[in-house]
Amino acid sequence: MSVARLAALFAAAQRPVVFTGAGVSTESGIPDFRSPGGVWDRYDPGDLTWSRFIGSPAGRRRYWDVGRVVYPVIRSAAPNAAHHALAELHRMGRLDCCITQNVDDLHRRAGLPAEAVIELHGNATRVRCLDCGAQWHRDEVHAWLQTGVDVPACPECGGIVKPRTVLFGEPMPRAELAEAERRARAADLFVVVGSSLVVYPAAYLPAHARDAGAALVIVNLAPTAFDAGAELVIRDAAATVLSGVAERLRVAKGTIP
Repeated sequence: MSVARLAALFAAAQRPVVFTGAGVSTESGIPDFRSPGGVWDRYDPGDLTWSRFIGSPAGRRRYWDVGRVVYPVIRSAAPNAAHHALAELHRMGRLDCCITQNVDDLHRRAGLPAEAVIELHGNATRVRCLDCGAQWHRDEVHAWLQTGVDVPACPECGGIVKPRTVLFGEPMPRAELAEAERRARAADLFVVVGSSLVVYPAAYLPAHARDAGAALVIVNLAPTAFDAGAELVIRDAAATVLSGVAERLRVAKGTIP
């Protein structure tokens, strides 16, 4: 009944917004950061800070050592039923936008248009030079690593090359954060899916939406600090819930024979 109730909320909303976290992509085989067996069981988060990356070639070498292992996992992952359901909701006019903490590009690969995806923590499939602004797809830079390059440098100017992801201690992209806050405050339904809501300032967004009058829904396997103030809490997998919502709305529109 919880999925049916969420589908009804989507059907009634004028500006529904979904906020996604790692729990959406774990079903595509991408490990999360904080759960047992997650990324930080294998790597020290202190190795991936902005200050270490920008501060020395050794810090950048450690970052790329981790990236050499983690990026192929991201690149080989495919969108799952949750990603496809969100793309379908958008096509049906039942989703204003998806705000995501994920950097894997799976929302866009599933069919959500770029203008409907707000990436708060950047995108691991894109790389740029911090000095001259030259840009590459991550596949190209990963190929440099595979040929023996330890610390990629810009072939144009020799500057520091960095994926377009947000490191610990690095400010979130200002334009994306401002747009996410605007969309959250304008939403009448704000659905958190697969996020523990412990990373700030991104975790302020549900509060912005709720305080502006939106119905807040939490879909997450584990409790969050926002559960008590939510209109609906669903303890189930992201793909199960979102695909169920999309199916109910599809039936309601009469698109199933």
